[in-house]
Amino acid sequence: MNQNYLLLLLLITMQFITAQKNGCKIPDSLQNKDFNYLDQRIYDLRKDNSKTAVYIDTYIAKAKKEQNWKELVNGYQNAMHQSNDRLRLIYSDSLVFAAKKANDNALIGSSYLTKGAVFYSQKQQKQALDNYIIANNYISRTNDDYLKYKVKYCIAQVKYYLGFYDEAISLLKECLIYFKADDSRPYLNSLHSLGLCYNKIGNYGLCTETNSIGVSESNRLDTKEMLPYFRHSEGINEYFKQNYQLAIKSIESSLGEIAENKDFANESVGNFYIGKSYWDLKKPELALPYFKKVDQAFKDKQYMRPDLREVYEILIQYFKKTNDLKSQLYYIDQLLKADKVLNETFKYLVSKINKEYDTKELLTEREKIKEQLIRRKYNDAILVAIIILLFIILTFFSYRHFKNRSLYKQKFNELMLKMKDEKKAKPKLEKPEILDINADAVATVLRQLEKFERDKKFLEKDWTLVKLSAAFDSNTKYISKIISHYRDKGYTEYINELRIEYLISLLNDDKRIRNYTNKALAEEAGFSSTQRFANAFLAKTGMPTNFFIEALKEGQQ
Repeated sequence: MNQNYLLLLLLITMQFITAQKNGCKIPDSLQNKDFNYLDQRIYDLRKDNSKTAVYIDTYIAKAKKEQNWKELVNGYQNAMHQSNDRLRLIYSDSLVFAAKKANDNALIGSSYLTKGAVFYSQKQQKQALDNYIIANNYISRTNDDYLKYKVKYCIAQVKYYLGFYDEAISLLKECLIYFKADDSRPYLNSLHSLGLCYNKIGNYGLCTETNSIGVSESNRLDTKEMLPYFRHSEGINEYFKQNYQLAIKSIESSLGEIAENKDFANESVGNFYIGKSYWDLKKPELALPYFKKVDQAFKDKQYMRPDLREVYEILIQYFKKTNDLKSQLYYIDQLLKADKVLNETFKYLVSKINKEYDTKELLTEREKIKEQLIRRKYNDAILVAIIILLFIILTFFSYRHFKNRSLYKQKFNELMLKMKDEKKAKPKLEKPEILDINADAVATVLRQLEKFERDKKFLEKDWTLVKLSAAFDSNTKYISKIISHYRDKGYTEYINELRIEYLISLLNDDKRIRNYTNKALAEEAGFSSTQRFANAFLAKTGMPTNFFIEALKEGQQ
């Protein structure tokens, strides 16, 4: 929180306190007007900020004077809709303050939800999530289903941003069912987000189908403002289907309206995929202006997400080939800044990003280019320095490689001994009962888990705790607690380890399987993606799949 923001917040707080003590001046012509009248005037004049200002000020002043906290919340919401980004944040704080005065859990939760949405619209993901969680704490104490599903939708947006697409899809499907019968805009928003998730998991056909439904439903519900977003989504989907010309056409047709909405995030994403389309069409001169717009959005708004990061890798390589050292240095600096933003936003996700340049290499390259710009005439000296640096890097990676292989070998031997030991029958250790769950219910779930394991049902894809609970005719809280107590692990770890243990046994017994690719092994074990399989295998065994198979072949296990 910077000083300007604190000053603005202090100013509004002081005005609020002063208003409570002294009252606020309401124009004579509006003295006897009720809140419904003022609210309708604000709505009717919403496109003209200068005309709505007097009604908004009167609305807020009237609510403060009467200490009508619910109406004050509504007044601040009206003010937010007519304000710039900075003032929207200030008003969102006032919104929460007024809601707490009302001592109404639904109103407080809704206010935190609104505040989170303001942060999310400005792509301040961490602050958005913090407020969504607080909102959920209040809303969960109410019977307001609408607010509960709004929270689910907001959490789904954050999960999508963080790359947890399966979890986002599950939440969005619930929202879709609820909002379809209740509210057109949240329903269409849920459809749009669902299509984006399908694209991210590589189901391009289902993404197209969802976007088509979105267009049809937007027309049926007469909500035309969502049409450019479905075109935008489908344009990105066409890029991944390698229909580059169609991608460019679809995205370009949506950007005008998206820019009018001041939606800088989707505008930046659209520019990125238009640039990528031209780039893959071997038209770099057409791609570069769009890539530079992505960089401009990052400079202006600090907006960055993992897929947009690639724009800097492309630009660095491009200017490296053209020997434009200044541009190359600039985009290296931008990439370092982008990585810093991504790290600060979600450190646990950055490890999943397949970087072409890690931080150390970028810093080394940056210093090398600076030296080239200053001392270009000393080519011989620079060449020697590069050779030494490459030798150091080669030595370092060689050392790390052999050290890792030694560690993997140790892990492999330990795993083989453990597998032999596990073949011997061992008495099962008795676990104490779970006191807060009916013993018969526990016994039933344990029998179902044993059958689930025995029948290898875990090899089926897309198992979630919700689906498993439904299959067992139980609830997620019971299933989660029983698995944790009797299997000594969380649900995700439980499913992943069952799959990896099955695959280890299969690889050990069937030499034919050892020739499978990682993708095929992932399919065999029921994983939805190769990366998730690779991560789970490494977590379980302490070594990558290829080393394990190589060691099996060497030992003719």
